[in-house]
Amino acid sequence: MYRSKPWRIFQLSGFGSPEEEGERIRFLLEHGETGFIMEHDRNTGDHLYNVDHPEVMARREDVGLTGATIQSVRDYETVLKGIPIESTYGHPGGGVVQHGPYALACYWTVARRRGIDLGKLPGTGQSDFFLTYLGCVTKQQVPTQTGLRFNADIIEFCAEHMPHWVPVSIAGYNGADTGLNAYQELGAVFANAVEYLDEIQRRGNISIVDAAKGVGGVSFRVGMDLFEDVAKLRAGRKMWAELLAKRYNINDDKAQRLRIHSLTAGSMMMYPQPLNNLVRGTIMALAGVLGGTQSLGVSGYDEALSIPSEHAHQMSLRIQQILQNETNLCAVADPMGGSYFIETLTAQVEEKAWEFFDEIEAHGGFLNTLDSGWLHQVAHKNQFEEQASIDDGSKIIVGLNAFADDVTPFDIDGFKSSSSEWKHALERLNRVKSERSAKLAAEKMRDLEAACRTDTNIMPAMMEAMDAEVTMGEIGDVFRNVFGDWQTPISV
Repeated sequence: MYRSKPWRIFQLSGFGSPEEEGERIRFLLEHGETGFIMEHDRNTGDHLYNVDHPEVMARREDVGLTGATIQSVRDYETVLKGIPIESTYGHPGGGVVQHGPYALACYWTVARRRGIDLGKLPGTGQSDFFLTYLGCVTKQQVPTQTGLRFNADIIEFCAEHMPHWVPVSIAGYNGADTGLNAYQELGAVFANAVEYLDEIQRRGNISIVDAAKGVGGVSFRVGMDLFEDVAKLRAGRKMWAELLAKRYNINDDKAQRLRIHSLTAGSMMMYPQPLNNLVRGTIMALAGVLGGTQSLGVSGYDEALSIPSEHAHQMSLRIQQILQNETNLCAVADPMGGSYFIETLTAQVEEKAWEFFDEIEAHGGFLNTLDSGWLHQVAHKNQFEEQASIDDGSKIIVGLNAFADDVTPFDIDGFKSSSSEWKHALERLNRVKSERSAKLAAEKMRDLEAACRTDTNIMPAMMEAMDAEVTMGEIGDVFRNVFGDWQTPISV
């Protein structure tokens, strides 16, 4: 909740080739974005597959549709060309747990190759459990305990080497867009944070205070229930401070400051009458601002159709710029504080969030609720009830189940990417393998595997592997050989 400066405009961006992703990021920065989030192709990135993997080849037409196809550190260098990462707040992708070490190591290796002191590099990672373990369960994720080990390694590496980098961001957004309601999102986020802090405390390599400074970055969803989402952000800030003080005896002011990134709910952007989504995006963004978010991303008005087109991305920037410059919203911190309704609602959300937190703990902790499928059942029950309320008309969605007559004079086609990115990515992959030192790459892969088979922090070996131009799929093969696959709690 700043008065001295506005929130960071932090949009998710990426598609197609590394050149196209770099062009879009530079476009957004030139139009007023104040930080950038790289998005990777989910066919390859989520699974740590190269484009020559059989699972990817079977869906080659989809490669590049949901993010840029990044195969090695060379592709990172291409994306980041012309972007002053030493002074621009960046998020290098790595949205899912097993992708995090690779994405961070690539970004940091580009910085080192440029001669940038990692100790001064600003940015954030994510390495989120909610996305692929709860929301979009996919093939071949590392087991949850392995993911915990990866994130603890990242937290310790940043505590030692990168004081201006937020190592992980707990993405409650992905839990909420899967079906968790406001208080469940809060309770699950802090149950996830406890897993990290307890693991760091068990290891004893860094102080728990330093760990809390790294863990205290979250991503919340802001939706169309404006007052509830304002209350949620306010409650979250209070809960984090209390959790640290009561459970870990941490009273450090910096550690107790919860750093909140908010993203408007992509699931609430509707396919019919897509220009209505400009209004929805503005209302959701307003909720984030009134709740005191530190950074904000606004979904594109065409998100129900595709990833954002260039114009939709620009309009997402303009929504935030209008809120920052034409509304006087930045004049006061916590502008809704003191309202009887908001204070009561905040207290109610907090109370229910702690109850849900305790329920997760009673089920063995956050990771266990993913392994058992319990958290999936909670989210899916909410999804079914939400859809039923839309189907029977008790919940009105303008343009979807009410006021459906559309006289919009504009055609909205959404973003269209090239269908040839798979071929281009394969050419880049083959070029890297033919031009790098095969001997050095093999040596660094063996070093990484050795680190994985012990309790050594994997990040130094990951950095060495990236500098030797080991590819993403090869990193995935190391992880799969050492750790195996997560057993998904899905029955057919």
